[in-house]
Amino acid sequence: MSTLLLIDDDVELCELLSSWLSQEGFHVRACHDGRSARAALASESPAAVVLDVMLPDGSGLELLKQLRSDHPDLPVLMLSARGEPLDRILGLELGADDYLAKPCDPRELTARLRAVLRRSVPVATSSQLELGDLVFSPVRGSVTIAGLDVVLTVSESRLLEALLRQPGEPVDKQELAQLALGRKLTLYDRSLDMHVSNLRKKIGPHTDGRPRILALRSRGYYYSA
Repeated sequence: MSTLLLIDDDVELCELLSSWLSQEGFHVRACHDGRSARAALASESPAAVVLDVMLPDGSGLELLKQLRSDHPDLPVLMLSARGEPLDRILGLELGADDYLAKPCDPRELTARLRAVLRRSVPVATSSQLELGDLVFSPVRGSVTIAGLDVVLTVSESRLLEALLRQPGEPVDKQELAQLALGRKLTLYDRSLDMHVSNLRKKIGPHTDGRPRILALRSRGYYYSA
C-alpha cells in the first residue's frame, strides 16, 4: 500500500480526500501546515506528496523547493485554490510533477497520482544511453554530463529518456506528455512545456553552444544529435 503525504490546511478537504484515497488503496498521512509536514518527511518515506500552494505558516512553493533539494525523486502534485496561472507556472518551474486546481475531482486526483507513481518506478533496460558528453541510465533514471551528476525529477527523467531514444527526430507533444506526465495534454495546458524548460536549464547546451533540446513547430520536441 502506497503512503501519501497530503499537505493542506483545509481540514475538511483533507478528510474528504483521505477517505476517497483510502478506498482507492492508499494510506494517507495528512498535515495541515509546513512544520508538521517537515516533521513527517523527516520520519517517514511517502511514495508521493500532494501539496497545497497556500499554507498557514508559509508558502507551499517554498516547501516544494526544500522537497526538491532534499528528495529530488519524490513525486509531488501541487494543489491551488487560487487557480492563478502564475502559481501553476511557479510550481512546475520549481519541480512539481503535476498540478491541479481546487476544487478538484477526487477521481482525477487519484488518476494523476497513479500516473506519477507509475513514472517513479524504474523501467529496466539493457544499456545506458550515451550522446556526446551526456550519459543517461534508464535503470536509475540518472544523468551525467561531462562526468558530473545532474539531478532530475521523475518527469524530467522520463522526458529526457524519450528524447534520447530518438535523437534528431521530433517526438509529438502528446506522446511526450503520455510518457513524461502519464496523461494527455488538455487545452492551454503548458505542463509539458514547463518541464522541457526546466530540463533545458539543468542539462544546458552542447559544448559548442548548440541547444540540446529544440522545438519543432506543430511537431513537438527533439534532442539535437
